[in-house]
Amino acid sequence: MTGTLPASVPELFAAVAARVPDAPAVVHKDTGLSYRQLDEQANRLARELIRHGVGPDRLVAVAVPRSAQLVVVLLAVLKAGGAYLPLDPRYPAARLSYLVDDAAPVLLVRAGEVALPAADLPEVVVDDPEFTARCARHSGAAVTADELRRPLRPDHLMYVIYTSGSTGSPKGVLVSHEGVRDLVATQTERFGPAPGERVLQWASVSFDAFFWDLTLALLSGATLVMADADDLLPGENLHETLVKYDITHAVLPPVALSITDSDGVLPGGTIMSTGDACTPTLIAKWAPGRRMFNGYGPTEVTVGVSIAGPVEDPSDTAIGRPWTGGRVHVLDERLRPVPDGEEGELYLAGSGLARGYLNRPGLTATRFVPDPFGPPGTRMYRSGDRGWRGPAGELHFAGRADDQVKVRGFRIELGEIEACLTGHPAVQIAACVVTGALADARVVAFATLRPGAGAGAGSGELREFLVARLPEHMVPARVTVLPVLPTLSNGKIDRRALRGRADADRTRATADPAATPATAPAGVPTGVPAAVPHSHEEVLYATVRELLALDSVDPGDNLFRIGGNSVVAARLVSVLRRKTGVRLPMRAVFEAETLAGLARLLHEHDTTAPGERR
Repeated sequence: MTGTLPASVPELFAAVAARVPDAPAVVHKDTGLSYRQLDEQANRLARELIRHGVGPDRLVAVAVPRSAQLVVVLLAVLKAGGAYLPLDPRYPAARLSYLVDDAAPVLLVRAGEVALPAADLPEVVVDDPEFTARCARHSGAAVTADELRRPLRPDHLMYVIYTSGSTGSPKGVLVSHEGVRDLVATQTERFGPAPGERVLQWASVSFDAFFWDLTLALLSGATLVMADADDLLPGENLHETLVKYDITHAVLPPVALSITDSDGVLPGGTIMSTGDACTPTLIAKWAPGRRMFNGYGPTEVTVGVSIAGPVEDPSDTAIGRPWTGGRVHVLDERLRPVPDGEEGELYLAGSGLARGYLNRPGLTATRFVPDPFGPPGTRMYRSGDRGWRGPAGELHFAGRADDQVKVRGFRIELGEIEACLTGHPAVQIAACVVTGALADARVVAFATLRPGAGAGAGSGELREFLVARLPEHMVPARVTVLPVLPTLSNGKIDRRALRGRADADRTRATADPAATPATAPAGVPTGVPAAVPHSHEEVLYATVRELLALDSVDPGDNLFRIGGNSVVAARLVSVLRRKTGVRLPMRAVFEAETLAGLARLLHEHDTTAPGERR
């Protein structure tokens, strides 16, 4: 089947656009583009990008918020023969600067509302009226091979996605068009998306799951539904978005599935869990009434490598079989296949394998090794994942062989967080651990200070230091300063002891019935047990304390500075609605400067009669 398909994204998209030109391609709020409109806009922009030097194996940094325009830009970069480097505008400036400096793109394409750190890099502002007028003067017809700077081949670069790095710096993964044909063949065979169906675009553009959503829709004739980040937060917001847009296909991590109500969404549709281990509880919750799949694959392949499903038995948490063009070997430390049922390391091979890491030849040689089971010259990726193969050939995930972790579906190297923390002038040693699972999973950091370190090196200050340098999903919920870190007999840091301390702190904070806010808010009596809240204020403070596993909170605290994140915010809104009957707008939670401000908002949005209030 794969031999009949074109080999690159532009060719695959052109075939779909020609087949269903008037079908809706992209929807975002009140904006919609048909396949014909998307094709023509992307062709015009592609011609302008070619004028700016974009071509095969040339990287273009893209900083455009979630919108139909983002899809136009990404497609235009690929039509011009280039490859895109996604820059999530919500990332810290220091992080974006590193990505741009390390990747050295030939051009930056950004929206006018996005402000990025100054860089010695040519740029175009895609929504600037003058630039828009220039693009409009180009033809909307297909970009021909003669117009490209050189012919586009399957082995040319398609995108560079950065992942967390164990050495302290994120590393860019080089992915070509080589695996796209098999990706589309797999999507067609297993999921069967079609015109009239609607695919939710959930993941950030900075993750390869974004590309899965993009191709699942646009290379099949279905509609890609874009939504703002607030509308995608797990819980009530995500549930309402799935219902509002009548979504038929969605790919979500277990953390999102765990705190989102499955009732009334995706009836008869398709859901795939990916990004972390799927559990029997999630299968029992989401499989009934819809087709559920479990996908597996790191960034070092073209989005994925194996899929299980449709899954019906809650005990079946396998990651399935390799998809079209992919191979998975289960090997021992001497690269010998292990018998079925025995655990080994998963080595990934096939058409979707990445080229390697950008500017990291040593690391590439270590992780992308010769494939003794494939044709001469082929390679396989040493994933670091442990697993085993069942008697029927299905693969099972068994954890990691190193310190890499998954937190809320995000792949994280704790070493990168530790390296960033030790970059603070007052920090001598740092170590991180993970406590909890799924929506409750959180990174906790520990640090010792250099002799003479004075004020400005407390737990809060150190966490703020990380907030300014790391994406939200990598920022520890808490940074604890210790006089000394526990060690093993060989002198290494005792991470098990640190994990035990983090678990104990969390248990104590959530179980202590006498814990109250450090400073009682006006009108709230002190000494009222947090476990039996009475007023809106008490419910708010008790809930925040429990969600963040804190001994106490203060009305002047900012939710996100004391360990909150987007998942915590979504859960907070859900709990407050259940306990008080008040629904806070998600944006208000993000914009509130203090917990006291959130308490005031609870009263302002309370529509019950005064005599009915709690």
